[in-house]
Amino acid sequence: MDITQLDGVTQPGDIMFGVLLPLHLDKVYQKVDYTERPPGTTCTMFHFENYQQFQSILFAVEEINSNPSILSNLTLGFQAYDSCDVLHQDLQGTLELLSGSQTSIPNYRCILEVPLSAVIGPSVSTHSILVAHILGLYRFPQISHFSTSPILSDRTKFPSFFRTVSSDIFQSQGLAQLVLQFGWTWVGLLAVDNDYGQQGIQLVRQALVRAKACVAFSENIITSQPNHNAPHIVDVIKSSTVKVVVAFSPPIDLLPILDEMLKQNITEKMFVASEAWSTSSLFSKGRFSRLLNGTIGLTFYSGTILEFGEFLNNVHPSMTLGRQWAKLFWEEAFNCKFIDANLTGTLENLRSACTGMEDLRSVKNSFNDVSALRATYNVYTAVHVIAKALEDLKSCKDGEGPFPLSKCADILGFKPWQLLHYMKKVRVKLSHGRELYFDQNGDPPAVYDIVNWQLSPEGAVRHVKIGSYDTTASRDQVFTINTSAMLWTTDNQLPPTSVCSETCPAGFRRAAIKGQPMCCFQCIPCPLGEISNHTDSIDCIQCPWDQWPNSEKNKCLQKTIEYLSYEDALGATLTSTSLLSFSVPVVILQFYIKFKITPIVKANNYYLSCLLLVSLSLCFLCSLSFIGYPDFKKCLLRQIAFGLIFAQCISCILAKTIMVVLAFIATKPGSNLRKWTKPTISYVIVLSCTCLQLLLCLTWLCLSPPYSQYNIHVKPGVIIVECNEGSDVAFWAMLGYLFLLATISFIVAFLARRLPDSFNEAQFITFSMVAFLSVWISFIPAYQSAQGKYIVAMEIFAILASSWALVIFMFLPKCLIIWFKPDRNTRAYLMRKC
Repeated sequence: MDITQLDGVTQPGDIMFGVLLPLHLDKVYQKVDYTERPPGTTCTMFHFENYQQFQSILFAVEEINSNPSILSNLTLGFQAYDSCDVLHQDLQGTLELLSGSQTSIPNYRCILEVPLSAVIGPSVSTHSILVAHILGLYRFPQISHFSTSPILSDRTKFPSFFRTVSSDIFQSQGLAQLVLQFGWTWVGLLAVDNDYGQQGIQLVRQALVRAKACVAFSENIITSQPNHNAPHIVDVIKSSTVKVVVAFSPPIDLLPILDEMLKQNITEKMFVASEAWSTSSLFSKGRFSRLLNGTIGLTFYSGTILEFGEFLNNVHPSMTLGRQWAKLFWEEAFNCKFIDANLTGTLENLRSACTGMEDLRSVKNSFNDVSALRATYNVYTAVHVIAKALEDLKSCKDGEGPFPLSKCADILGFKPWQLLHYMKKVRVKLSHGRELYFDQNGDPPAVYDIVNWQLSPEGAVRHVKIGSYDTTASRDQVFTINTSAMLWTTDNQLPPTSVCSETCPAGFRRAAIKGQPMCCFQCIPCPLGEISNHTDSIDCIQCPWDQWPNSEKNKCLQKTIEYLSYEDALGATLTSTSLLSFSVPVVILQFYIKFKITPIVKANNYYLSCLLLVSLSLCFLCSLSFIGYPDFKKCLLRQIAFGLIFAQCISCILAKTIMVVLAFIATKPGSNLRKWTKPTISYVIVLSCTCLQLLLCLTWLCLSPPYSQYNIHVKPGVIIVECNEGSDVAFWAMLGYLFLLATISFIVAFLARRLPDSFNEAQFITFSMVAFLSVWISFIPAYQSAQGKYIVAMEIFAILASSWALVIFMFLPKCLIIWFKPDRNTRAYLMRKC
């Protein structure tokens, strides 16, 4: 055994490879005032897992050297250094590996007959970058088992760098997908302040942003400070509303943060772990169980090494190779201390004395746990990669070599760049059936396990595999996770919720809050006529014109179709009233026919009265054309029928009024108007007035006829089927013409109301016209303010009311006389009145 000043070991061989491995994870932080030479590094925290990795190198070398099919007649040796995770010690170890001695001699190798094939390590990305710059100058192959920074994939800067772990480009995508798998859109980021942490966390951030998630905070673990900036970081975590924190850090650098969280009793946060600490035994102590129980993360895929467990149990302080490290391990494993003969003091001041007789099988720790070898398996694989590349180089046949003139390299005198050629093409079979190879950037296929931290019945933390992230799998199998196998810290065993704003349910849309990230929003109900049929909708969707949102505004329903139908209560009432009203003029007409020879009937123009009664009965009937589904034919005819029938009705009354006036004037001595009192004149008046209305209606029908339409603007959620009058001017002109006829009748009747006559009908016409005009003047504002079927109902009411006014004032007095006072319906009585 050869122990160097840098604390290392050397196993001689015909071909050597170097190892840079941090058996210690921490160092004593010493104040440097730059007034004297900085003190040497004092390493602390001997790590079982990393010592297990060193043992895997011993095991792999023993396997290779004992296998006659690999490097036959040659032995593989190595030179290993404990870098203590310190940058300058990795650098010093690299230079000593190149020189082949305890002293760094640039550009010179002390043992030329023993070539240096490759270097395994370092484990920290920042350290690997520095070493790769140096080894890349000489084209020495370098294989890291733990450095994952994407910078190292740059073949221009690092032409001879390889690794048995995947780049953080893939890990960051996997972590982001893991976060989004459980709907965590509001997360915090925590990263160590080196290339590994900063590059990795930036990739995670980019992946989260692309997936529309938000970062509440991003804090750096400052490794140059003894407390790693833990108080500030924990204050940020404590004050934030996030429930999930993604931590991109080696375990040793995360330790002060977790200690500070325990100190401040912060246990309600959920961690998502990068591969550097997702399976670390550093946190397996019971004091972290409340804090880290339920943690999920990505980790390297696990492998198995046959008979490796028995090999580990044979480690003993008496072993020749690496005895100093074996003693450190033994003291940590059994919590004892080997007594130095030169040590002063008594045994009572020390831990119990180590005897060397302790049984390693009696303890269970991360060193002899071979159930899921991850980083250790990567180191083991790296040794076999070097051996396979050397074997491929050795197996080259003269004349078939890859180098100029088809030459092969000499296995005992090869150049670094010659081995590099074989390293690029090497393929090694792994324990689980996969094959390790390197792409053009020196990266292997990206395969990760997804682990969940669960407490065992004994209170220890177990790293349970719950899924995988395999970029080589089929598209639907790249990311798989068994959520039923997971354990959470919540009481209901459901994933915690980590969102800035609660999910907007269907029927609402998200509205950004000014000055806040996009994940912080408020939920606003969809406006009238719009829906959102899924949660967290950005915009609401307009319903089709014939549909309307339900009360929750999450789906469109068929709108209610509204029109004044016969089945409707209002429609049925108006129909019954119209039919009943229709019978009244018919009954009066029958009485008029029965008593047509009576003086009171004769005195009021019998034939004109019959025509008026027929017109009134049609007025009542025409209201039925306004009830029922307003199809095209009904819309085309109903206003025209109403206008013509009422024009005829008012024309009859106007003719009656004019005939009364003419009859009185014609009775005066010397009057020449007797010829105008003939019945024919009244029919001419009726016909001419009606024809004018007919002409107006025909013009209306020709230029802009009424039509049926769907009105969706009056009532939300209702389709009103109605008749569009085509031309409002024509409609109001038609009504205006009726108003004109009625007004003329009223004026003439009012002026003739006191004329001496046996039965002056003018006063009844005056009352009837007053009622008629009152109804239709009131109709105008009511028509303008009504909506939907009530517009139609309003017009029907006006038709019925005005028709009843004419019936009552024009015929009720005469009917009362005919029915109840027949003594007044005699010529003698009428002549007496004169």
